[in-house]
Amino acid sequence: MSFHSEAWSEDPQHVLRVGPGFRLDSVETDSTPGFKGGKKAGVAELARVVDTLSDLQERLHAAATAGATDSVLLVLQAMDTAGKGGIVRHVVGAVDPQGVQLASFKKPTAEELSHDFLWRIHKQVPADGKIGVFDRSHYEDVLIGRVRELASPEEIERRYEAINEFERELVDSGTRIIKIMLQISPDVQKKRLLDRLDRPDKHWKFTPNDVTEREVWPDYQEAYQIALTRTSTDYAPWYVVPGDNKWYARVAVQHLLVDVLTEIDPQWPAATYDVEEARAALLASKV
Repeated sequence: MSFHSEAWSEDPQHVLRVGPGFRLDSVETDSTPGFKGGKKAGVAELARVVDTLSDLQERLHAAATAGATDSVLLVLQAMDTAGKGGIVRHVVGAVDPQGVQLASFKKPTAEELSHDFLWRIHKQVPADGKIGVFDRSHYEDVLIGRVRELASPEEIERRYEAINEFERELVDSGTRIIKIMLQISPDVQKKRLLDRLDRPDKHWKFTPNDVTEREVWPDYQEAYQIALTRTSTDYAPWYVVPGDNKWYARVAVQHLLVDVLTEIDPQWPAATYDVEEARAALLASKV
C-alpha cells in the first residue's frame, strides 16, 4: 500500500523514477511531473501532509522501542543551489528532530582518506526507527571524484558496484533508501548564486569555488548520468526531481517520503504492562 493524494495525477514513485533508457538531459527542470496544480496548490499540499508525515515518523520511532528494525535513509544529491537545504528544513524539519539523523559529507579528512570511501558513510547510517538524511553522500566519490579525477578510472568503476552492494546490505537490514537528485538548469543556478551575492545575509553560502564548479557543468551532468543509471536498482532506485520550482521539489520529496513510510506501515508498540492496573494505581496515587 502506498500513500494516495488527490493533488497528484501520477505517483512520484513512478513518474520521477530512473529506469531503463533514462536520460538526464531530457529532464525539464521547470516542470512539475504528476502534480495537478501550481505553486499555491503545492504550498497547501505541503502543509496538508505534514500531520501524516509526523504521525508516520513517530510510529516508526516508537516501533523501534519494541524491537522493530525499520529505518529510512533519504539521500540528497544536486548541483549547488538546487535546494537540498530547503528539503531538510521544510520537509524533514516538519517531524520530531529526535527521530532524525542528519549527516552532511564534505571534503574527506586525512583519517577518512586513509580508509575505503565508504568507511565514513557506514558510521552515519540511520539507527532503527530513525529517518536518516544524507546532505550529499557516498555519491560524491563517483561525482566530484570522477570530474576532478580524484581517483583512478579503475577505482571509480569499482565504486559503482561497491555502492550497490552497500545499499543492498542496508536494505536487507531494514533500511528503506530514497535517493533524490534535484535537477536545476544552469540559468536558475546562476540566478540563485547572484541572489546570494546580492544579499549580505546569504554571503556565507557563497564561495568562489561555486563559479569554478559551474565551468565543468557538462562534466558533472555526464557523471550524474553514469551514476544514476549504474546505481538505480529495484531495492534502491533514484528519483530525479525537477528543481527550478522549489515548491514542487519539496512537495515531491515529501510525497516520496510518506510513500515509503506508508509502505513500512509502522505500528504503535503494545503495552508491556497491565494498562488497567496502571490506570488504577495512577488514580489512587495521593499526589
